[in-house]
Amino acid sequence: MSNPFSLENKNIVITGAASGIGRQCAVSCAAMGASIVLFDMNEQGLLETLQLMERKEQHFLAVTDLTRYEQVSVLLSEAVTKLGRINGLLNCAGISNTLPMKSVTPDLVEKLFRINVLTAYFMTKEVAKMGNLSKEGASIVFFSSVAGSHGQPGKSVYGMTKGALVAGAKSLACELAPKKVRVNAISPGVVVTPINAHLPHIADPEKRKETENLHLLGLGETTDIANACIYLLSDASRWVTGTNLFVDGGYSAR
Repeated sequence: MSNPFSLENKNIVITGAASGIGRQCAVSCAAMGASIVLFDMNEQGLLETLQLMERKEQHFLAVTDLTRYEQVSVLLSEAVTKLGRINGLLNCAGISNTLPMKSVTPDLVEKLFRINVLTAYFMTKEVAKMGNLSKEGASIVFFSSVAGSHGQPGKSVYGMTKGALVAGAKSLACELAPKKVRVNAISPGVVVTPINAHLPHIADPEKRKETENLHLLGLGETTDIANACIYLLSDASRWVTGTNLFVDGGYSAR
C-alpha cells in the first residue's frame, strides 16, 4: 500500500518560511517528498532554510513582503511555471504581541489584522485561482492559535486575528469544496523557537515553569506542528475540512 502521509509529487506553498515553525514545515514537507514554494521577506533566512532541505533544486524561493499582493501574485505564477500547479498552502506567516487594551492603538490593530489575516486570505485567493490550483484539488491550512479560542490577558487583538482565521477557514471550506479544496485551521500552543527562546516566558526559569504548567505535556517543538501540517496536507486527511486542529500539549483540555 502507498503511504497516505506521503507528499510525493505535491507542490506546497509555505509563508513565513525563513524561520521558526515555517522553516520547520518547509524542511519536514520536503523530507516527505514535496516541492516547496518558500515565501518570506527575509532572503537570508530563506537561503538558510533551503540549505536544510532535501532536493534543493526542486524548490522555489519567493522573496517579498506578503502585503504586496500584486508581487505575491507574480511570484506565485512564476513558481507554478517552474514547479507545476499548487497542491497545498501553509499560511505560517504572522506576528504576535502582548499588550493591555489601554495601550492598543488603531494602527496596531490594523497591522496585526493586515499581517495575520489579510495576507493569509489573499494568498489563499491566489492559490485557488484556476491557473494555479492543482486539478486534483488542494489543502489549505490557516495558522490560528490557542489564543484564538481561549482568553489570555493582553492577547485581545492577537486573539481576535487568530479567531478570525478559524471562522474564515470554516466558510472557505464550504465555498471551495466544489473545487476539491479542503480548508482547515491549526491552533498551536506555546512552541519553543529560536525567536521566542529569549523572551521572558521561555528564558526566565520561573515564568517558563508557569507556561509549561498550562500545557499537560509541556511546551511544544516546531516538529510537532510540522507533523500535524503534513497530515493536513496529505491524502491521509482527505475527509477533513472546515475544522480547527489543536496541537497544544493539552492546553485546551483545561
